[in-house]
Amino acid sequence: MFLIDSHCHIDRLNYDISHKNIQDVLRKAYKNHVKNFLAVSTSINNFDKIQKLSKDNTSIFYSCGIHPLNCKRELKNFSNLENLSKKIEEQSYVKNVIALGETGLDYFHSTDTKNIQKKLFREHIRIAKNVKKPIIVHSRNAINDILKILREENAEKCKGILHSFTEDYNSASKLLDMGFYISISGIITFKNSTQLQNTITKIPLERLLIETDSPYLSPEPYRGLENQPAYLFDIAKYISLLLKIDIKTLAKIIKKNFFTLFNIKNINN
Repeated sequence: MFLIDSHCHIDRLNYDISHKNIQDVLRKAYKNHVKNFLAVSTSINNFDKIQKLSKDNTSIFYSCGIHPLNCKRELKNFSNLENLSKKIEEQSYVKNVIALGETGLDYFHSTDTKNIQKKLFREHIRIAKNVKKPIIVHSRNAINDILKILREENAEKCKGILHSFTEDYNSASKLLDMGFYISISGIITFKNSTQLQNTITKIPLERLLIETDSPYLSPEPYRGLENQPAYLFDIAKYISLLLKIDIKTLAKIIKKNFFTLFNIKNINN
């Protein structure tokens, strides 16, 4: 079985207590059939840190972007993202950079930076279209503006993921119409996530991805503990039972979806 964690923050795991090093994290994940990882950056410096941490690990892919909650202090670094994107486009940088983001809007934690968030979100979409890479979208209390900006910026030309999806099916259907994929996190396992559990049954399997968002959002039965890529297996198992589909079949579908969206070829099993 071959599972792929489509969204994790491997640099934020606890390497003092929970893990010896990045190889220890990967070893635990491999044991649970998690064999590829998309390490998502939230700032330019964060991207560099991830690169150094996971150097020479070919199972790890990367994204490069500025999280909406970092937009104010990272505004001055946005030109660095544009310069970096040109290197990505020219394939003169790390070849495993497969996406732009994490970008998007977060009105739960910050409303005073709405205008800056919107500006940088639009700029991420523009860059993504230029370099022909999908975008990874963060949305919290902002789905209406997310959908509006995606439509206005013709984001269907780059496509992407709405990560850690928690919205209703109406929002999901609008994202699907734009060619986007829906990524489900450990939230699906929470007892109070009945709306999300109902929604996922309506999402086409060919548009589904799964993620840990580690070290956050640990699934049952690990709530209260630090999340890690190894726990993706528990999310996959829960979804397979919910959708009444064999977990190995689900894993194959998700692997195909991931490779299709990110245009990844010639990957060994």
